[in-house]
Amino acid sequence: MRFYLAVILAASFQFSVAQTAEINTKDDAAMIKEIFDTALTGGKAHDWLRFLSLQIGGRLSGSVEAEQAVNYTKTELEKLGLDRVYLQPVMVPKWVRGAPEFAYIETTPGVTTTVPITALGGSIATASMGLKAEVVEVKSLDELEQLGRSVIEGKIVFYNRPMEPTLINTFAAYGGCVDQRYSGAEVAAKFGAVGVIVRSMNLRVDDFPHTGAMSYGDLPLDQRIPAAAISTKGAELLSATLSLNKQTQFYFKQNSRNFPDVKSYNVIGEIKGSLYPNEIMVVGGHLDSWDLGDGSHDDGAGVVQSMDVLSLFKKIGYRPKRTIRVVLFMNEENGLRGGNEYARVALAEGENHVFALESDSGGFTPRGFMFDTDQETFEQIKAWSNYFYPYLSDRFQLGGSGADIGPLKPQGLILAGLKPDSQRYFDHHHSDNDRFEHVNKRELELGAAAMTSLIYLMDNYLPQTN
Repeated sequence: MRFYLAVILAASFQFSVAQTAEINTKDDAAMIKEIFDTALTGGKAHDWLRFLSLQIGGRLSGSVEAEQAVNYTKTELEKLGLDRVYLQPVMVPKWVRGAPEFAYIETTPGVTTTVPITALGGSIATASMGLKAEVVEVKSLDELEQLGRSVIEGKIVFYNRPMEPTLINTFAAYGGCVDQRYSGAEVAAKFGAVGVIVRSMNLRVDDFPHTGAMSYGDLPLDQRIPAAAISTKGAELLSATLSLNKQTQFYFKQNSRNFPDVKSYNVIGEIKGSLYPNEIMVVGGHLDSWDLGDGSHDDGAGVVQSMDVLSLFKKIGYRPKRTIRVVLFMNEENGLRGGNEYARVALAEGENHVFALESDSGGFTPRGFMFDTDQETFEQIKAWSNYFYPYLSDRFQLGGSGADIGPLKPQGLILAGLKPDSQRYFDHHHSDNDRFEHVNKRELELGAAAMTSLIYLMDNYLPQTN
């Protein structure tokens, strides 16, 4: 069977069906099978991830480990024999956790139960002797504001809104409660709170506290208060204890510090296009991670899958028509500096980006892709989903892509994101449970193959733009 596909870059141009390339279903299916076969028998992603995770570890922006990851991935891309590999400088925040955090619940003087916590990224430290105060439990920022200063002043605010378990899309559940982590300290401080404890963004009830970015907004330095996440099991215990004893106190000590920005880099490698070298397609993930665990799922998996796209093309001898550029972005977790800088430079240099794909949802089994484009374009791209049906990754969804490639959107290109199965992702996200042992080699390779296949189709059937 033969059919026609017109992919429209709505913000920049339109074209008629007569201008579209004819797709040879048989040839493309054979190419995609070769891509999957090669990824599953000779892909490099798992080996790269093993080194990145076990030899380097967590790669917080501004850290020695982040610098080591830059050097390692640059060297590995150079080994692929790409047309160009280079570093793009970017200034990033430097936040240091310091000595491990410690916390306990005190029901009566001297009667305590320790609970696991972790400082939120960007938080200030407690006083050297720690912080102890009574606790006010709330479910939302709005509830906090309704209580007001008379109830909150001098106390620790405990945000205890869990992720919604009935939402099958766990990223929607995450989005429904992450505001308490990001803005909780800023709001609580305005009502006189002395500290903040936030329930971890995790659907499981376990002992792993999950960190993540937080913001003080425009609060002056002398009004900022320490903020930490408590494990979901700890949150359940604290909530139950407060229901029995409103005078329960909470103690925590953390040693985190913020330093001036430091220089880091986006790592970039590319294969020049054979026909349209000035048309650029990006595939990438973020090289930084949090300092808990080793960042295997978030986002070591996306980094090595993106690198493997270029490696797989090399292995099967495919020379792309357009320039394919892998970008390993720095500082997605606590600033998005790498993504913003890449887009800024691309605009300043007049580069023509036509497609960008990001993997930043873990290394689990790929189920399909999400696309940020107009409805008409999506409906035509969706016709490709049949190619992915044999590999169980044929769910194409309109809406969403990736944080790092988002700043490219004003250029009018199509954005996309790999969509793996998400049910286990938040068991690991931003916690010490995000480790190499929890990444399945086959699932990781299937994701790399799906990404390579989508890039192949885009390369062949996007219309020329210049």
